[in-house]
Amino acid sequence: MFGYQGKILRVNLTTGKISEEKIDEKFAKKWLGTRGFGIYYILKEMDPKVDPFSPDNKLIFATGPLTGTTAPTGGRYMVITKSPLTGYIAMANSGGFFGAELKFAGWDAIIFEGKADHPVYLYINDDQVELRDASHVWGKVVSETEKILTEEVGDKKVQIASIGPAGENLVRFAAVMNNGHRAAGRGGVGAVMGSKNLKAVVVRGHKRVEIADRQKFTSVVKEKIEKLKKDPVAGGGLPTYGTAVLVNIINSNGLYPTRNFQDSQFEYAEEQSGEAMRAKYLVRNKPCFACPIGCGRVNVLPTLGETEGPEYESIWALGANLGINDLASIIEANHLCDEYGLDTISTGGTLATAMELYERGLIKPEDIGDAPPLRFGNTEVLHYYIEKLTFRKGFGDILAEGGYRVAEKFNGVEYFMGVKKQELPAYDPRGAEGHGLGYATNNRGGGHIKQYMISPEILGYPYKMDPHDISDEKVKMVILFQDLTALIDAAGLCVFTTFGLGADDYRDLLNAALGWDFTTEEYLKIGERIWNAERLFNLKAGLDPLKEDTLPKRLLEEPVKQGPNKGHVVRLKEMLPRYYALRGWTEDGKIPEEKIKELGLEEFA
Repeated sequence: MFGYQGKILRVNLTTGKISEEKIDEKFAKKWLGTRGFGIYYILKEMDPKVDPFSPDNKLIFATGPLTGTTAPTGGRYMVITKSPLTGYIAMANSGGFFGAELKFAGWDAIIFEGKADHPVYLYINDDQVELRDASHVWGKVVSETEKILTEEVGDKKVQIASIGPAGENLVRFAAVMNNGHRAAGRGGVGAVMGSKNLKAVVVRGHKRVEIADRQKFTSVVKEKIEKLKKDPVAGGGLPTYGTAVLVNIINSNGLYPTRNFQDSQFEYAEEQSGEAMRAKYLVRNKPCFACPIGCGRVNVLPTLGETEGPEYESIWALGANLGINDLASIIEANHLCDEYGLDTISTGGTLATAMELYERGLIKPEDIGDAPPLRFGNTEVLHYYIEKLTFRKGFGDILAEGGYRVAEKFNGVEYFMGVKKQELPAYDPRGAEGHGLGYATNNRGGGHIKQYMISPEILGYPYKMDPHDISDEKVKMVILFQDLTALIDAAGLCVFTTFGLGADDYRDLLNAALGWDFTTEEYLKIGERIWNAERLFNLKAGLDPLKEDTLPKRLLEEPVKQGPNKGHVVRLKEMLPRYYALRGWTEDGKIPEEKIKELGLEEFA
């Protein structure tokens, strides 16, 4: 079976039993990889209503068929579980080198179940797999953990995915980190790892990924890399300025959320843009495995030395969304989040929620004691509360629950800027309404990367769409982006390849690697199946679509005050019924029997 190793590792942390299971081509052709494999096992083996911190929750690390190949960006892996932040499906992926190494070790996925009675890490050296004591690294930050475990196994080439103190302390938006600064960030996957007393996965592999037609695959890969290099974003903006190239673009288009989405442009955006970061702090680019784009940044600060990042989302979450204009402090805050293992988007979103609640008098000074006032623009807040919430100290214990629960506790839910209890990322959808529909219907809650409608609405990929058009064409594009992203994720590639590549390009890569003759439509059907399977899990977990497929009140009822989108809100009520209909779902957002049958999901109905 080309593209796959054909084996899944199952690790029961309660009993210590480690076993392997085979997968066959029929299974692979239905679910492809990463999110597909993950949701299959989650639906098959888990009660969707299980407490996310229960030992009965599963935690799955999965690769795709192109992970570990020379396909452009072919190094991705995905962590899938039930989210402690949303209560629904979590699927967070990461680049770096861990995913490829897991594949080289001979494994397509790892299923963790149960809970260890003390901190452990999983050591994989090809077919040698064992659980080892991790008590000595419990409490360590990510860089220390990687250093200690690398020295311990005596192999500098090992790759490590681990959690920091945030995951250990069950911060509901803790990440799984690899290569120091690469994060499977969203949904609290690191907190689930912490709940299982699993500190790290250490992996070393010496195998290769077999390809159906090596010569043909090499030719196809070369062609796709050339397309990416010629693209102005993938081959120009991203390698030159990193993802922060978006700061000025999004701000000038009037959808850069500021001070918890109270404004849509930040007066100091230019000072924290990719251009500014390159001029002041950039040392070099740092690409992930097999990536011709190289958007990763290595920066240097006098106070910190070299560090990686921050990405566009992190600059915004720890900057404009908090009213903070100090790029050096933002870089330091990003470094802290990486060391502690925190999702930067939810960290910033939670602090922004708390700031607005404080400034509106819902959180009172006596609630935070002698801690710094939670005021927008207060740089002192940034590092102080990142540490407090990581270790659940003082008011940080409340912040560690995430923005929704903070807002709920202080009677200000309307000021929580998130969807399905997950904080929104760095785009005000009042300036890109299709993106707003994507937020509202995202299976993992407030998130952008699973339907990046900024591409057509702002950047013009695959063609420019009016950001305020809400026609059926726009709704269909949201659905296409959701299904296509599920396919790209499942293949083991980075969604940044969509700057330059289209659905037919992914077909070419997969067919050449796997020896299949699937059409583009057949691959997109896999993406649709994955999206619907994740939706099915959410419905079984208790999702009420008509109440939860929505946006914060501010985005639906408060028009933008100034800038290019002045006067606009998101007209979700007009788009959502058509989204359901075009998905083939019922009027109340459920998946009907005929759609279940069409997608081959009968065993989960």
